[in-house]
This record gives sequence, C-alpha cells and structure tokens, in this order.
Amino acid sequence: LFVGILILVLTIISLILFFVLISRPDFVALAVTEVTICELLIYGTATIATLIGMIQIRHLQYDWYRSFSLDDILLVGAQTGSFLYNIFTVIAGHFTLRSDDMLVPLNALASIVQTACQTLFILDASRRQAITPEHLRKKPGREIVTFMLVVNLAMWAISTLEKSRAESHPIQLNFYGLWAWTIITHVSMPLAIFYRFHSTVCLCEIW
Repeated sequence: LFVGILILVLTIISLILFFVLISRPDFVALAVTEVTICELLIYGTATIATLIGMIQIRHLQYDWYRSFSLDDILLVGAQTGSFLYNIFTVIAGHFTLRSDDMLVPLNALASIVQTACQTLFILDASRRQAITPEHLRKKPGREIVTFMLVVNLAMWAISTLEKSRAESHPIQLNFYGLWAWTIITHVSMPLAIFYRFHSTVCLCEIW
C-alpha cells in the first residue's frame, strides 16, 4: 500500500512538472522525456509486481466452471484501446528514427506488456479462492493486489490528464499530422482510460 502511494505521489509530481514544462516551447522535449521516464518506471514496476502476484496465487484453488462474465468482457474489450494507442505510438517512434526519441516506442511496448500481464492476472485471480486455513490466514497475493489498485489509479491519472491531449505528443503529432493523431487519440484513449478504471474495480473485487 505504501509503495503504491509513493508511486502515486511521484506520478502527481511528474504530471505537474509535465504541464509546467509543456507550456513553454523551449522545454517541450524535456517535458515529454520526463513523463516518459516516469511512465516507464511505473510500467516496469507494475509488470514485476504482476508476475510476483501470479506466482503467489498459483496455490489457490482455481474455479474451472466459472464462465466469462461481463466484467471480463469489459476488461478485454477496453484493453483494445490501450493496444491501439500504443501500437500507433510504436509505429511513429520507429519511423522517426531518432535516437533521442527511442524512449517513446520503448514506453509504448512496456505499456503493452504491462496491460497484457495485468489482464491475465485479473482473469486468473478472479477465478481463484482460498479454501485451506493457511490460505485464509495468509491471503497470498493480497499485498500485490493492493499495490496494483493504487498503481492503476496512477496510470488512470496519466491516461486522463496527459495521454488524452493530442498536442502533448509532438513525435506522434509530427508523424501522423494533427487530424489523424487527434482521431487516433479520441478513439483509443476513452477505452484505455476505462480499462484503468475497470481494472481498479476488478482488483477491488479480488481483494
């Protein structure tokens, strides 16, 4: 919980710095680099935490008879928004072919990996239950779920405040043009924002 809160506070500081720097033409590149590094750290930490969580919950009993619920459909469906946004970002970063812009496609790839791992973790954990007295006492994976809850709030804030603004991404804007990138952002980001919000709800239920 405390590590998650620390990451949330760092995210808020990063977003404040981003909005201060992006408003000045001389510091646009620095603003993008700063927020991209922050996102990379969050995605990396969240991916590691998710993998640890998968290992911790593997001993719990799996419910093979539970069908694909509405929550699962919404989760997988909303994930396509995040995938679309990041795939277009990877394409723009790859064809820009500038060494100082390599952080942008790398960050998008990290987001794809984190989103895929998180969805698998949620789908798996939502079908598991503690049945032995030891599992009921220890609740394996609960701390990871708590951490993921707070981190998803941080990623939701990034998606809502920073990523949803088309003008905040000069690399993609220069590659696709104003109208194309604005359309891509407005189609994919509402789904990506909903994914983060819905992931938090699903993790609450698992917790």
